[in-house]
Amino acid sequence: MGSSYSSRTTKFLAVVRYELLWNIRKKKFLGMLVVAFGLSTLALAAGHIVSAFTGVPVEPNPNFVINSNAGLGGFGFFLFAIVTAMNTISAEFESGTIVPLLAKPLSRTMVFLGKLLGAFLTLLATYCFLMIYIIIGGIAVYGWPQNNLHLVPLTLLGALFSTLIWVSIVLMFGTLSRSSLIAALGPLGIWLGTTFIGSILGALAGQGWVLTYIPGSGNSGYVGGPPGLGVSAAVSTGTDSIGPNLINYILHPSWEVTYYKIRFGGTAPGQSVWEELYSEPLSSVVFTSIAVAVVYFIAFLAVSWYVFRRAQVTE
Repeated sequence: MGSSYSSRTTKFLAVVRYELLWNIRKKKFLGMLVVAFGLSTLALAAGHIVSAFTGVPVEPNPNFVINSNAGLGGFGFFLFAIVTAMNTISAEFESGTIVPLLAKPLSRTMVFLGKLLGAFLTLLATYCFLMIYIIIGGIAVYGWPQNNLHLVPLTLLGALFSTLIWVSIVLMFGTLSRSSLIAALGPLGIWLGTTFIGSILGALAGQGWVLTYIPGSGNSGYVGGPPGLGVSAAVSTGTDSIGPNLINYILHPSWEVTYYKIRFGGTAPGQSVWEELYSEPLSSVVFTSIAVAVVYFIAFLAVSWYVFRRAQVTE
């Protein structure tokens, strides 16, 4: 029993090592580091860029690191998922390397899970580098002290979780189509739809609650009043904001998130252009976003795993 378990573990780790070496050979990891460095540098420099155009000096911001969402946000998470997973399965079929890989004494489940773990480790290494860079850059650019740095691991955890949802979507498209191009374009269509079309419909028609149950940026709510008052804090309900929502819940457990839509026609002088729809506690936002993320992650991976197990492989 012990030797059999050891043999399976060795084979599984061999698949993980194969995937990591594949990522290195394809310059995937190096490319992710370059993109992470570029995006985080842009986030750090944003204040100075605005200052250069407006002449308003950059003020110290002790909350920059904890509010940065890893310096990426929704588009960054989506981009890293594409880079990490678009050819994890599909490229094996396209290049024909799937034949010798599956010819080895490995179950398809072991291959699938090993490749998934390899993608996760690639993301983890990239995000660890990114968080260290954001902390050092935030201190250098926006001053010391930076508040609540003990909560930075939640930012890392949220970034990983938010990205893994898109990874599961990319894997599903790649496994179904066996095409790296479709593995990238399919999730791109979903991201564009949920980010732009959904957000517009939410603000104009007041149906943004639907976005709460779809991977992406989610619905937009506010704490402290409607947008535009200068005192309200924005809260996104989507899976892209799991990290910030967890942190806000720890720091402000009593927050109530209120949702609005634009009021059309008949707005009296002095009346807000925003019509209040409903409110919910921040704890509900956090729980819902995590539950939605778990359900979609498991569902998309289950589809990918099932299709991969039953895929016909020809020479």
